[in-house]
Amino acid sequence: MTTLLRMFLMFLVPILLSHVSADNACPKCGSTEVPYPLSTDGSCGNSRYRVYCNNGVLEFLSGGGFYYKILSINPSAYKLVISPPPIKKDTCYSSDFASEGLKLDESLPFNVSTHNTVMLLNCTDNILRSPLNCSSSSFCRLYEEEVEEASGCRNTLCCHYLKDSAMTSHMIRVRAGGCSAYTSVVDLKLGAPLDSWNYGIELQWVPPN
Repeated sequence: MTTLLRMFLMFLVPILLSHVSADNACPKCGSTEVPYPLSTDGSCGNSRYRVYCNNGVLEFLSGGGFYYKILSINPSAYKLVISPPPIKKDTCYSSDFASEGLKLDESLPFNVSTHNTVMLLNCTDNILRSPLNCSSSSFCRLYEEEVEEASGCRNTLCCHYLKDSAMTSHMIRVRAGGCSAYTSVVDLKLGAPLDSWNYGIELQWVPPN
């Protein structure tokens, strides 16, 4: 192969792949774009990147069988943000408590990114053996005091942590004997006012080969 031909192919192949990816993108779900490789059915996208369009709402299905609304997608960064599960009214239990919180299928190309500050609520004393921040200055205290959804969690033990690479990247766990509820904020800055918090769980995916 000549040098000129090799250079031409190096220029052409990414364009062709980009064109194929765009052509194979799924239709909108409601008003939400579904960029490649995300797939809402077998005729578009890449089946390993399955998401679900339920009544015009784009959702992500966890390995535990719980659907989370997709709030935003950044295909160029290989990331999407899902909504934290609601906390059941007048209780301190996350809606996905029965499935022990967010569990990702480790055989699929998604993981929980390191940009999430997770707040665990209504915890038992067992949590105090962990290195998490369970002090009176923890972000979770402000969340419990100021957010109506968390009112059922007030005056319980709570903690927060920044999800990092040393932790499992496929789970945010709640369970009996641990903590019963949680929420998450993406890119939370120290000292940021509550009304600036970006509630969500950022997931990232490994791009297709």
